[in-house]
Amino acid sequence: MTNQALIDALREADAVQFGEFELSHGGTSEYYVDKYLFETDPGCLEAIADAFAERVTPEDKLGGVALGGVPLAAATSVAAGVPYVIARKQRKEYGTANLVEGRLEEGEEVVVLEDIVTTGTSLVDAIEALRDAGATVDRALVVVDRQEGGRENVEAADVEMEALVTAEELLADRD
Repeated sequence: MTNQALIDALREADAVQFGEFELSHGGTSEYYVDKYLFETDPGCLEAIADAFAERVTPEDKLGGVALGGVPLAAATSVAAGVPYVIARKQRKEYGTANLVEGRLEEGEEVVVLEDIVTTGTSLVDAIEALRDAGATVDRALVVVDRQEGGRENVEAADVEMEALVTAEELLADRD
């Protein structure tokens, strides 16, 4: 899949919106990429899963960052035929109280999937949770890199980050 095809899929799902938006880290932006619109659109989700599946090997295990990375990990798991785990943001007060849900063996390599990276804080937190649970994490795949310092923060955690689309690509030639 080309970057343009993925950009077209995101736009067709109306996931790219313009206006004034407050972001999770407290900043504001003139555009917003609505992960809930692109993750709940079957065509767009399939396109993303296929693009991620092209970038993983049969030996990889996927890690989905709760909440947005979970549908991406589930769809990519099916497309690539590889298992996944879920990295929670915080422990539940009941049940197993795990930060990582699913089967994870000590030393297992996990490729972390995330929807949108702005500062990279959520992704780095998930990487740390997975590492604390015994995983080896060297790679992260993200749908959109907003190019606001997230890549640098992820790479500072010794993780190579690959984005399917950057903000610059997503916003070029906008209508």
